[in-house]
Amino acid sequence: MQLPTTQHIEELSSQHILSEHPVLTLIVFSLLLLAFIVLGGEYIFRYLDQREDAKSQGTAQSDSLWKDSKFLWLIFSVGLVAAFEISSLLGYRLQPNIGFPFFAIIILLIGWRTLWSGLKAFVKLNFKSIYLLMTVAVIGAFYLGEYEEAAVVIVLFALGNRLEEFGIEQSKSALQELVERTPKRATVKTSSNEIISKEIEEIAVGEVLIIKPSDMIALDAEIIKGSSSIDESTITGEPIPRGKHPGEAVFAGTMNLQGYLEAKVLKTVKDTTLSKIIATTFAATQSKAETQKFIEKFSSYYTPSIIAIAILLVALPTLLFGQPFDKWFAEAITLLVIACPCALVISTPISIYSAIGSASKRGALVKGGKYIEALGQLKALALDKTRTLTLGKPIVTNILPFGSSTREHLLACAAGIESYSEHPLATSIVKAAQEEKVEMHSVKNFQAVMGKGVKADCVVCYDKHHCIGKLPFITEEHDVQDSIVKKVEELQQEGKTSIVVSSNAEVEGIIALTDELKAESISAVTELKNLGVTPVMLTGDNEAPARMVAEQVGIDRVKAGMLPEEKAEAIRGLIGEFGSVGMVGDGVNDAPALALSSVGISMGAAGSDTAIEASSVAILNDHMEVIPFLIALGRKAISTIRVNTALAIITKMIFILLAIFGLSNLALAILADVGVTIVVILNSLRLLNFRF
Repeated sequence: MQLPTTQHIEELSSQHILSEHPVLTLIVFSLLLLAFIVLGGEYIFRYLDQREDAKSQGTAQSDSLWKDSKFLWLIFSVGLVAAFEISSLLGYRLQPNIGFPFFAIIILLIGWRTLWSGLKAFVKLNFKSIYLLMTVAVIGAFYLGEYEEAAVVIVLFALGNRLEEFGIEQSKSALQELVERTPKRATVKTSSNEIISKEIEEIAVGEVLIIKPSDMIALDAEIIKGSSSIDESTITGEPIPRGKHPGEAVFAGTMNLQGYLEAKVLKTVKDTTLSKIIATTFAATQSKAETQKFIEKFSSYYTPSIIAIAILLVALPTLLFGQPFDKWFAEAITLLVIACPCALVISTPISIYSAIGSASKRGALVKGGKYIEALGQLKALALDKTRTLTLGKPIVTNILPFGSSTREHLLACAAGIESYSEHPLATSIVKAAQEEKVEMHSVKNFQAVMGKGVKADCVVCYDKHHCIGKLPFITEEHDVQDSIVKKVEELQQEGKTSIVVSSNAEVEGIIALTDELKAESISAVTELKNLGVTPVMLTGDNEAPARMVAEQVGIDRVKAGMLPEEKAEAIRGLIGEFGSVGMVGDGVNDAPALALSSVGISMGAAGSDTAIEASSVAILNDHMEVIPFLIALGRKAISTIRVNTALAIITKMIFILLAIFGLSNLALAILADVGVTIVVILNSLRLLNFRF
């Protein structure tokens, strides 16, 4: 390193604008170096922690650790070349016979893939390639003797690529970790009660899994023995463990927390709910948002245009006006560096991947980037009633005895008869008796009348023969007083279903039921309204119960008694009125409406292949409050993309104009290009931790 002469410094000053202000230069590049160190610090410590964990657990994490070690080397290289760049801007440079080989080695070690890709693009005359721009910039900087700038270009470009990869990895990391943690073998109980271990690919439907406490469940199965608490957060996003008992389903990828279980396999490994979620999520990252498609198309014209402008920037002043070649060649190289559309190209995909990752944390499976955008554009949302706003499980609300019957006697007799029926209303009546610890009556001669009700003889009651069902069924055999008919009508106006219990002698009473409202439905509808989204109920249920639920949750527009095809027609009408309309349903009966809407959202899709396949978005945990979150997330993603795109384009345009008028240089171009790329990436990654 030699101390420069006054003449040398003046020459350097003409080449480097920042060298006129050495203190400012030192501050700017020191801050840049500090930013890189801070940015990489957490990653470095995470790498060291992972390495220690890998050593202690004896696990093989070579691929991820290798990527992390490359990142560490990249951070070191950034610091090294930044130090030489600062020295260069202050007038202290390595002699050419030392600088040339020194920086050439750094460039080849860090950027050989970039240079190779650029050369291949040149051979193929692919002037749309970003790598071609970088390769030309590096070669041009070397021609001009700007070895430090050439090294900074390639190292920071490599860092930008690594940060882009990191952003995408962050949105997939939780899912990838789940894939890696899912058991590759499982314990199976054979027909001869022998306990063996098998590869999960070899386990067939019908075999019995042995699931011990703290075991991760390998396949979708139905519990046949034992009870436990299951952590289903990997599937549903629900942090609270769910109690599971015989007859209930458990899913692959969930964790058994407490009891010993035996469970019959329902699906092979390729058909499990987890496999469907994984396949759908990875496919979603390949489904491009409309903004991303536009930007990629824009870049395909933008990059060749910049190369053409760079050629003209050299040719016109030198050939027509006799200007120095090196001066305008330097400006052309500066133009190529600043014009590199890295930040513009990555602004959308990282935002989309981050939003999809954020949605998955809340138990929502979004099938592609275009649906994230569509969620953010919704103006109205059509909602089914049953299993969307309500639980789809009727509960007993009124037990009204008449005549000589008492409340306890009425419930005991009705529950005893309904215990032989599989109808949901019958199940609810039996459950009500069990909850009140009422001893159910014994019955005989049970007979179910399809679509009407049931008949049976009660062994306990003095008047043995009983009919239970809706009012028209009772009136077929018995006379019903006007006061009872009036009471049934009153209950219907309240949105309740009335089950009349009658003996030969008299009507003994009425049991009223209603579909239980989800606890979060009211708050979810309120949040939708606060977001400016108009809620509309589309239901196949009767007018009275539909109006009752709508009034409870705060929905003003209700269309009841609708068939699936009528719901689809209603969606067409709403699209004509609002433009962008979503539909929320159970993914089966509502399939036509889901398909026609801008975004089809299935509720409670865990374990349902049909729901996952029929909708654009599948809510796995059945929580209504996830929907306003998704709409807000979609809007935040759109605004983030707009900010990123505007920042990238404005920065590019400013420095392109500076380069054309000869007011920029390579160092400023690099600083601006990498700076805006980092800002875009970090701004996009904020969506991973979006809160609403």
